[in-house]
Amino acid sequence: MGAESGARETTAAVRTLVVWCPDWPVVAACAAAGAPAHTPAAVLVANRVAACSATARAEGVGRGLRKREAQARCPHLLVFDDDPDRDARLFEPVAAAVEELAPGVEVVRPGLVAVPARGPAGYFGGEEAAAERIVDHVAARAGAECQVGVADGLFAATLAARRGALVPAGGSADFLAPLGVHELLLDEAARPSTSDRTAMADLVDLLRRLGLRTLGAFAAVPAGDVASRFGAGAVLAHRLAAGLEERPPGRRRPPPEVAVDEELDPPVERVDAAAFAARALAERLHARLARLGLACTRLRIEARTGHGEELARVWRCAGPLTATGTADRVRWQLDGWLTGRGADRPTAGVVSLRLEPEEVVGADALQLDLFRGETPDGERAARALVRVQGLLGPDAVLTPVLGGGRGPADRVRWVPWGEERRPALDPEPPWPGRLPPPSPTLLPERPTPVEVLDGDGQPVGVTGRHMITARPAVVRVAGEPPRRVLAWAGPWPAHERWWVAAAAASGPPARAQGTGDGPPPRRVARLQVVLADGGDEANQVALLLARETGQWWVEGRYD
Repeated sequence: MGAESGARETTAAVRTLVVWCPDWPVVAACAAAGAPAHTPAAVLVANRVAACSATARAEGVGRGLRKREAQARCPHLLVFDDDPDRDARLFEPVAAAVEELAPGVEVVRPGLVAVPARGPAGYFGGEEAAAERIVDHVAARAGAECQVGVADGLFAATLAARRGALVPAGGSADFLAPLGVHELLLDEAARPSTSDRTAMADLVDLLRRLGLRTLGAFAAVPAGDVASRFGAGAVLAHRLAAGLEERPPGRRRPPPEVAVDEELDPPVERVDAAAFAARALAERLHARLARLGLACTRLRIEARTGHGEELARVWRCAGPLTATGTADRVRWQLDGWLTGRGADRPTAGVVSLRLEPEEVVGADALQLDLFRGETPDGERAARALVRVQGLLGPDAVLTPVLGGGRGPADRVRWVPWGEERRPALDPEPPWPGRLPPPSPTLLPERPTPVEVLDGDGQPVGVTGRHMITARPAVVRVAGEPPRRVLAWAGPWPAHERWWVAAAAASGPPARAQGTGDGPPPRRVARLQVVLADGGDEANQVALLLARETGQWWVEGRYD
């Protein structure tokens, strides 16, 4: 009994004070757009609501709703795209305000900072007094509303902050017990890996189906059974549900030679220029940690300006940081410093940048993914691509992300190498009128006009009921000889954004040229054809044709 009690005591969570700004992505988006803070607004990810304001929630808008449904419930809803750089940039004044009263601030994510509770509680005469002072100071200094929570451990303190609660010392387990297991998804938002976030969501769904609907019920399951049945990620979630620290206290202090720094000449005053140095520095730090078998969970970012100003901020993460996750946090922090206002903004450009791990764990805590560039060959390729970006610019290396849409070009979003690969539209069905597989392998930069003729040489069209007017016999692409049609399939009609009053412009389809309210409405029918090349049926050409504004266009070619 004594041994068990001692073991639990060694894993007790640290008393933590958390400052949480509700709906921060929406608050930051409204501030950047100059919109009133209490305007009904939402931030979208993949065409679904990821965050919304309290006034929007009062009108029925909630997380997970599609954009169309959210606007139907709240017609005057302001809609913004997700922008982590914007969120981090505007959150820096809040973190600075908290640090003025409670040194040792650690940014968990934009909208959430943590600090050991012992210092401010002792200075201000108690945790309640410290919480009141911080709330008032953040409102006066940064103009932001916030809530403060105190509990044992970051996870419990975060949930306490969302409720404005001060949990007594040793009472985190009792505080967490009646809460639903979906609260574990709040912790996964601090995780750098998309696969980790997906795994946590799958775990929560599984626990619900098993009847473990509260954190207390999950915590009551023996830890050995959790490890053998669910794996390492569930063990971490089980510790959090029990009110323990995220990881056992066997964390190591990093050796001093792990820190990396870079002198910037000429001084950097623009965020995009600083981002290149940040990315290269993050790669160097990640390589050093990998050689030592370590992974970083708490990162200190330091910068020095040409006038000798010293800037520093600590970022904390629930899971080990990858090179990309490190580069993102450095870029966010530099953005916050370089675009600050008034006294918060440096008076000169950054001349020195330093990254120092403040806490590391064994690298076995980082599960490497063969298909995400974590193999030696993948890492070398990633470094080469970063060098190309350094020479030619961030848009010189792009990676495609497949998302939702009906046409092949609509489904692909090009993302600069190293940035988060988020689809432009939700890939999940339904997408009425989507072209069935296979998709064309080549998409022309601009659609090429083409004639489709029947056996009598008459133009082939598509009726209002989406029926083809005649059997295609000949296709004549502009600038090429006519080809005989060997086979065809379709048409596949799509009527997009029909509710928009503005009519689609005539001429070639204008891809990716939407207005502030989205792209114009489109009415298009697609047709797949196999053509004889040069009269020889052994040489065939397969094309994807699209009819729009009374004209056929070549939208893609099949190899």
